Amino acid sequence: MKSLHMVTFAFVIVGALNWGLIGLFGFDLVKAVLGSWPSVQNLVYILVGLSAVYLAMTHMNDCKICSMKGKSRRK
Repeated sequence: MKSLHMVTFAFVIVGALNWGLIGLFGFDLVKAVLGSWPSVQNLVYILVGLSAVYLAMTHMNDCKICSMKGKSRRK
C-alpha cells in the first residue's frame, strides 16, 4: 500500500504543478512533454484524477494529524 500511496502522491504533485503552470503562465507541461502522444497525455490526466480521488478517500488513515480526530492535539 505504501507504493500505491507514493505513486498516487507523485501524480497529484504533477497535476498540481501543471495546474499552477497553467494558471500562472498558460503553459501546460504535460502537453509540452507528451503532446505528440495525445493518448498518453490523456492517460496522465486520468491517472492524476484517479490519484486525487484515491488520496482523498484514504487521507484520514494516512495523515498523522487528521488521524488524531477526537484526540488531544497537544504538542
